[in-house]
This record gives sequence, structure tokens and C-alpha cells, in this order.
Amino acid sequence: MKRLFVLPLISLILFSCKQEINKKDLKNLKIVKTSPNTYQHISFLKTETYGNVPCNGMVVVNDNEALIFDTPTTIEATEELIKWVKDSLKCEIKAIIPTHFHVDCVGGLSVFHKNGVPSYANQATTELINEKDASLPQNSFNGKKEFFLGDKKVIAQFFGEGHTKDNIVGYFPNDNILFGGCLIKANNASKGNLNDANIKDWSSTVKKIKESYPNIRTVIPGHGDSGDIKLLDYTINMFEIK
Repeated sequence: MKRLFVLPLISLILFSCKQEINKKDLKNLKIVKTSPNTYQHISFLKTETYGNVPCNGMVVVNDNEALIFDTPTTIEATEELIKWVKDSLKCEIKAIIPTHFHVDCVGGLSVFHKNGVPSYANQATTELINEKDASLPQNSFNGKKEFFLGDKKVIAQFFGEGHTKDNIVGYFPNDNILFGGCLIKANNASKGNLNDANIKDWSSTVKKIKESYPNIRTVIPGHGDSGDIKLLDYTINMFEIK
């Protein structure tokens, strides 16, 4: 008899962790809770090729502190995100980390700087950003950098080239959640923008992530819906050299 009650309870818990946050003051942004301590922020980028593209980032929170991967695409959406984190989550934003140099990751970097939020990026990202089009990250690192929100660790790490030569991912071990950025594809997604891609290395890069973080439960891609570790397999197969 106990099993009859346990399974629905587990399903309810999992469902409750992935829900859209309804806020009247979010006009340029969507927020989805993806795990007990993380949120997916979604803003939109107008493109000639793909139309109005939804772009994802991740907010990690613990002990009234927050860390954000990727800025929203616009100034307005970035201002909304910062206000929401401060007012609704009651968190101080400790850092903003763009996962690569494209505008869907750095479009709002200047707003974070104006709000006193320090930025950290892969050294290659800082080198690739066009200063005329976007603010430069204030701090750079090579390989891997660990951050702490209270006593909880958040990892930013470069595993190799793929969508771009500088793309990194973010991992929060406490919730076993990966922000893959544009390196990871959503289920049924196409290959997308390959202008700066290293197609030859893409699959092997994602394999390294899977080997390093075998306990992943949730994956947020750069575009599209979040999923589980199968999104890594989907991306590996898409770019596997036959």
C-alpha cells in the first residue's frame, strides 16, 4: 500500500520544481523554476534567420545569494531579471557569468556592471567580445572556476570547443543541474547557428561533460525546454562524426 502513495508524491515533487513564475512586472522575461535552488530565465532575441528566438540562462540561489549564468538578451530584460532576483528572491547577486561571447549571453552585461555585480568569463570569451558591441567581462579565468553561495559550490568550466571556441557550462552539484548554454541542444532542436562552431570537436566536448558530471538530473540548454541528461546524448549524436 505504501508504494501507491510514494510514487504520486515523487511525481508531485518533480512537477512542482519545474513551473513558470507568474509576475506582472516581467514584461520582457520569463522565469521557470527548474529545481529547488535554480531558475531558468528566458528572454528573446530578434534575428533575421530564425525570427524571435527564446534564449535561456540560469539563476542559482542559496543563503540569500544568487549567481547568474548568461545575461538576458536586452537591457530591459536584464533590468527586470536583476530587480526580480533582488525583490522576489531577496538575494544579493554575487556574479554574472556569460558562457560564450554571442549577444544572447552578454547583451545585458553593462546593466549588471551598473548595478555593482562583478562579471567572470572564460579568457577566450573576453578576447572574442567586440568592445564596440558589448561590455567586456571584468574578470577572466582559464579552464575552471568555482564559486560559493553560502556553503554551496557552483562550477563554471570549459570542456572544449563546440558551438564556439570559448563555450563553457555551469554546474550546481547540490541540485545536479547543468546549464549547458548553446553547447547543448534541446530535444528535437536543429543544429542552429554554426558560424563560429567547431563541429569536429563538438561531440567529444559534450562527452567530457557527461563523464565529469554523471549524476546530472536536469539540463538547461541555450535555447528551448530543459530536460535531463538525455539532452547530452541528443547533442552527442547530432554532431558525432560518422
